[in-house]
Amino acid sequence: MAETIEGDKKKPVAKPWIVRLTKALLTDEVATSKNSSSHQMTEAISTSGEKTPPVMASSFSAMKATEIGAGKISTQPKSIQLADNTATDKVAISNKSKSIKGEKNPVPHGSPSCAVIQTSPSHADKTWIDIQFHDKEKTIVKKPDKFENEMNEPDALINEEILNRIQGSMVGLALGDALGAYVEFRPRQYLVDHPVTDLESGGTWGLTKGQFTDDTSMALCLANSLVACHGFNPYDQLVRYKWWHQFGYMSSIGNCFDIGAGTRQSLREFERRQKTFAKEFSIPLTDMDQLSDGALLEKFDIYCSEDGVAGNGALTRLAPVPLFFHRFPAIAVEYSGISGQITYGDTIVYDACRYYGALIVAALHGEPKSQLLDNKFYSRHAEWFRNIPLHPGIQSIAEGSYKRVGGYNAGIRGKGYIVSALEAALWAFWSDDNSFAKGVLAAVNLGDDTDTTAAIYGQLAGAYYGYGKLPERWLQHLYARKFMEKLSKWLGYEGECWQKRYKDTGSYLPTTNI
Repeated sequence: MAETIEGDKKKPVAKPWIVRLTKALLTDEVATSKNSSSHQMTEAISTSGEKTPPVMASSFSAMKATEIGAGKISTQPKSIQLADNTATDKVAISNKSKSIKGEKNPVPHGSPSCAVIQTSPSHADKTWIDIQFHDKEKTIVKKPDKFENEMNEPDALINEEILNRIQGSMVGLALGDALGAYVEFRPRQYLVDHPVTDLESGGTWGLTKGQFTDDTSMALCLANSLVACHGFNPYDQLVRYKWWHQFGYMSSIGNCFDIGAGTRQSLREFERRQKTFAKEFSIPLTDMDQLSDGALLEKFDIYCSEDGVAGNGALTRLAPVPLFFHRFPAIAVEYSGISGQITYGDTIVYDACRYYGALIVAALHGEPKSQLLDNKFYSRHAEWFRNIPLHPGIQSIAEGSYKRVGGYNAGIRGKGYIVSALEAALWAFWSDDNSFAKGVLAAVNLGDDTDTTAAIYGQLAGAYYGYGKLPERWLQHLYARKFMEKLSKWLGYEGECWQKRYKDTGSYLPTTNI
């Protein structure tokens, strides 16, 4: 993945407002849900017992934001009881600016600190979700395809249309990645002379046909975290990204490759902070990946990027978040933004991820393509964004800057800067004539960061068209296809469980009937 490290230096970099997931936010969703297009969908059926067991559980605390300066906030923890007697979900996100000033910096609690959630027996074994090795020396990591046969599945019925879209988004991402990997870094003129038309072996990385790069690996890390933690846990997400970086966790070839500069810098910073934290609080370094003390985790600063970092890697792994939280659009949108900013510090990344996350939610809810690409999409879904304006660079895209008939000749570029990447992916979706194959190949044949542009396209297009409309001639060669199919079921199931934990409290009603 070729990333652009620096964002737009002409604009001041301000940290986002970050947490508004209070009881008021959750309740507000009820008031707006009646107008949501998501009511077009049918009700999902879940027949299992309570939630799956926490391999790594989630614990959150809601934050009350107080302004401390232009574009910055101070976060004051304010716990909210949301769950039944089996678990307590809290939400806590902090602003990185606090750590710069040396103040306490609350973050989401680490997953092991969550109360155990009672489950049915078939959910008790999810060993496939954590890192495993073939040897005691931990030199050969178990790859995703090795888990396909031993993976269990939720013993619950998941709405078929929703599952079709979730699988379409996850697998669509991987297909785009695999198609683009063959010619990654190739300039446009090379693709004009040698256009990609099919999956190929060899190319830039010497991969076997259907294998994917860092883009899909990080998306699988994120999806695994959501399933393992039964919710959003940025600390655990960073741990899994670190596993990928160090050991090749979720890699198609067993080691980390094609890592972007911004991602590498952030993960190195995360490792440095873990070491510092372990020393300060007398914690064995080997225990830091399973940190379970909620009070300690509130002190860990999860925002590991410098300001001004605006690489496209935040978008390429995004899909699992809106796929998991789609029943609660405002939460899905907020978490989408945060998921990007833990490794990319520019505020334009936060808004690019919020906007694209909202598009994926809308696609899952069955909105027609004309509405997804409507220049007024943001204004029609303003409540999903908490009525907080988008960064001007993202607002321009939301108003249709990508709608250029000439494509590359009209200025569309598949570059490492997140704005360029978002614009290119949406151009491919807008111009694909309702064909995933045509759109993904158009994204690849723009040249440059071919795998990432196509992977970003694949998330939205896959959610819109659904798994059933992805080309079978490519699916049959896709690496770890069954793993992604099953993982998608877990995303759907755990998202349903997350919904029920909140619904059962009476705090608020779900925003959709999905």
